[in-house]
Amino acid sequence: MGWEALEQWGEDVVRIEPLTGGVANDVWSVRVNGQLAVARLGGRNDSDLAWEAQLLQHLGREGLTVPMPIPTIDGQLFVDGLVVMTYLEGEPPKTKADWRRVADTLRKLHRLTQNWPQRPSWRSSTDLLHAEIGTKIDLNRMPLEGVVRCRAAWARLIGRQTCVVHGNPNNPSNIRMTAGRVGLIDWDEAHVDVPDLDLVLPHNAANLHGDAHDIAAQASAAWEAAVCWDDEYAIKRLAEVRAV
Repeated sequence: MGWEALEQWGEDVVRIEPLTGGVANDVWSVRVNGQLAVARLGGRNDSDLAWEAQLLQHLGREGLTVPMPIPTIDGQLFVDGLVVMTYLEGEPPKTKADWRRVADTLRKLHRLTQNWPQRPSWRSSTDLLHAEIGTKIDLNRMPLEGVVRCRAAWARLIGRQTCVVHGNPNNPSNIRMTAGRVGLIDWDEAHVDVPDLDLVLPHNAANLHGDAHDIAAQASAAWEAAVCWDDEYAIKRLAEVRAV
């Protein structure tokens, strides 16, 4: 159905302009019931979109600032891969103090989602010690030596508590800050994993030291190499993962 599905949010819905930053989805600013919102059209299936919608609703109820799904006229939260969400005002983090606020927000996310079910068809980093494929990751596409290095980095996470991780919080464009709140947007990479993957932030804002920082940094580099393989960024990230 594509963008024609937007009419299910009302006859007065208007697409305004495309928004940059994403590669997996077509994202536009829209106006719904006279209010600015964001519409995202992608290839996610219904179970994946339902997982994301339920997560965002839970986080919103618990006081986190996240884009909230706006239902269609008949109450659906998505239609044929199309989702409409509230627009978050704000600026990306710029200072060390800003990033510390981001780290505090991420830790609240992690506390609120312990024992959350895994996103459909996804795998955590430690699952990939034995599995080869999980949604965006296919280790069969990577060089064998690179897989060995990534798995060695992820093996250091065995036994850790898991929770929902945002998946890409160190990208400033995924943060919307005001004086009073920190908003997290773009939950396309969110899944259940070890929280360390979210805490490798600019200025070491999560205050990780020694082995804790090394474990997190290596696991994060390995994850980003695998999930993006084999573009230039993924090759760069794999180069940061130590040889075994």
